[in-house]
Amino acid sequence: MNPTHALPSYLEPAGVGPWGVFLQQIDRATSSLGELAYLVETLKRPKRILIVDVPIKLDNGAVAHFEGYRVQHNTSRGPGKGGVRFHQDVCLSEVMALAGWMSIKNAVIGVPFGGAKGGVRVDPRKLSDPELERLTRRYTSEIGIVIGPDKDIPAPDVNTNEKIMAWMMDTYSMMHGATSTAVVTGKPLSLGGSRGRRDATGRGVFVCGRAAAGKIGLALEGARVCIQGFGNVGNAAARCFVQAGAKVIAVQTVEGTVHHPAGIDVIKLGAHQQAGRPLAEFAGAAPIPDAAFWELESEFLIPAALEQQITAANAGRIRTRLMLEGANGPTTPEADDILAANGIVVVPDVIANAGGVTVSYFEWVQDISSYFWTEDEVNGRLDKIMSDAFNALWDAAAQARVTLRTAAFTVACRRILEARHLRGLYP
Repeated sequence: MNPTHALPSYLEPAGVGPWGVFLQQIDRATSSLGELAYLVETLKRPKRILIVDVPIKLDNGAVAHFEGYRVQHNTSRGPGKGGVRFHQDVCLSEVMALAGWMSIKNAVIGVPFGGAKGGVRVDPRKLSDPELERLTRRYTSEIGIVIGPDKDIPAPDVNTNEKIMAWMMDTYSMMHGATSTAVVTGKPLSLGGSRGRRDATGRGVFVCGRAAAGKIGLALEGARVCIQGFGNVGNAAARCFVQAGAKVIAVQTVEGTVHHPAGIDVIKLGAHQQAGRPLAEFAGAAPIPDAAFWELESEFLIPAALEQQITAANAGRIRTRLMLEGANGPTTPEADDILAANGIVVVPDVIANAGGVTVSYFEWVQDISSYFWTEDEVNGRLDKIMSDAFNALWDAAAQARVTLRTAAFTVACRRILEARHLRGLYP
């Protein structure tokens, strides 16, 4: 990566990581920003970075220390918004990139939020439930100075869930002496959560996939779907596609890959996974080598795991019509170019997986107003917002003759920088 600007001192030029991918994506949109281009460096520097020590007492009495982060990339359009992930490979570059993608995502979809992200460098599988609670509460107390319902609103991400959000909400509320349900989203319903939130990201992937398929004349009935990652996003997307008449023929997780040409029963696979049983023992599909996953013929490919999964090394082997990025940043710029050259339509993460933040916005609105919607109302509003945003993005890409990703970044950067321009630089 050869950045067109100076890197901050806390990142090494030889190993910029995911942040380097984000910078390249910004660079590809810069030439289309017109008179707003003078502010583009704003997007190449996070507004605020908080790095915290998270010490907790383990069940055996020992004290363990974990690295914690909260990055606020841009708040020109509204409060920061973005998830918190617990993962052993979390690092500053990753969290910075994820926060940047949240800025773009929120601007593309049109919700009045900026971009933020958080994380703790920990393998939660190695912690007991009481240890996990202590970690969550200590992390929340450490980042409590920068979050709030009108400042920065965390949400679930990799290895975090409703229970984690409940602990975060309670900790923040105790710190401020009053219950604040709107400080996080993705909460249980009984604590101000929104109906439809759990499946929202996966549902949004499906809505974008359906819309994109319509643009290229691809039928959903009988379509073959391959999914990498079978957490909340991959599972929900799989169920939506199956309900529409498609069939999931392959699933890849950290445990390996399974394949069944006639279609996998995704409900049974989900139950199998929930029971904690190894993927290879699932009776409804046969194990195949992980590398073979990318070479399967399909109509839809959904990477819904972690970032930088599709690179120059494997992009040329992919045989699909539509790729829907359920994960954040799964494709490198070099891989993007290869996929485009091979005629594969990529619906980028900043629109494809925006269903989660859209319903998070709904949850935040409902918490503030103390008026809650039915699941049909939530899903109906989600479908309309996602469909309208995708159609506008498709038209913008066609008009400019660029990929959907470059179009998305161009649209989002213009909206963010227009807000920055109008607000001015203070003081």
